[in-house]
Amino acid sequence: MNNTDLITIAQQFAFEGQIADIKPLGEGFINDTYILHTAGDAPNYILQRKNHNIFPDVPAMMRNIERVTRHLKTKVESAGGDARREVLTIIPTKQGELLHKQGDDFWTMSLFIEDSTTHDKATSPRLAYMGGKAIGRFQSLLADFDEPLAEVIKGFHNIRWRFEQWDNTLAEDRVGRVETVASEIAWIEARRERMLNFWRMVEEGELPLRVTHNDTKLSNILFDKNDDVLCVIDLDTVMLSTSLNDFGDAIRSYTNRGAEDDNNLENVGMDIDLFRAYTEGYLSERKETLTQVEREWLAFSALYITYEQVLRFLMDYIDGDRYYKIAYPTHNLVRTKAQQRLLESMEEQYGTMQEIVASI
Repeated sequence: MNNTDLITIAQQFAFEGQIADIKPLGEGFINDTYILHTAGDAPNYILQRKNHNIFPDVPAMMRNIERVTRHLKTKVESAGGDARREVLTIIPTKQGELLHKQGDDFWTMSLFIEDSTTHDKATSPRLAYMGGKAIGRFQSLLADFDEPLAEVIKGFHNIRWRFEQWDNTLAEDRVGRVETVASEIAWIEARRERMLNFWRMVEEGELPLRVTHNDTKLSNILFDKNDDVLCVIDLDTVMLSTSLNDFGDAIRSYTNRGAEDDNNLENVGMDIDLFRAYTEGYLSERKETLTQVEREWLAFSALYITYEQVLRFLMDYIDGDRYYKIAYPTHNLVRTKAQQRLLESMEEQYGTMQEIVASI
């Protein structure tokens, strides 16, 4: 998109100051993100085009974000914190709307948090601890949130819904790959009932519905210059689910010694020291607002979320690679095997994981 169009779109929002320039920010795997620099002492801003193919109801998504950030700001301010640095700030349009629609595209704006940094990987136990602390605090501040939230992505982390997709994909076998991955399919099926039993606790209310972030990778946390936590960002997937989804997904992404698509399975495995560090950070903020059942199943959530990712990568491979972007023809199969090995590593260390949670 050319700069003139970006300026025209940005001018629909009620930001302070005058535009100096607008430049792309980040790699933009889902949304298109730009930083808007202003002249003089005015703040800078994030301008973002939301992907309405991934998020079919962008207005509902923005209502979720507004409700959650309003609640967070009230909590941070009552504790004497700086809500403009510790919580995402939505900038409305000049008409007071949460987004601007231009053609088929939905645009939003938020305040850029200055003097902040991000990390792509937990390279030390301290970073893992701080990541856990950030998500634990995010959830704890929202533990008494009681407003409705829209389901912005259908069936997200709902393994019963994933199995419906899975069964349909196997039955259709649209590109003839089912027979080539018979052992991987058997591996999935051997764990089906265990995973459904976990999800039944959510369906029956034994594991309560909470506000969940649903994308807890380390790069969605802003740190200050001392690597202390400032703010949790990228709230597009905020929904109601079990808190354990956020914990499990963080463990999946933080603790893997290898890459998500590592060809060398000897590299792949869960680093138990990073698991301990993240869990300590998370429970330092969260343990008082978790139920006993949530604490008991905390470690298992890492197995559950990793299993779901194995299933999704393999399902996409069987379906002809229609969801995830691939760099080569067997990319999704390589991802499948790498995440499969990660889960096996978790299963081997599951007793220790439970002991760590209990000791904290």
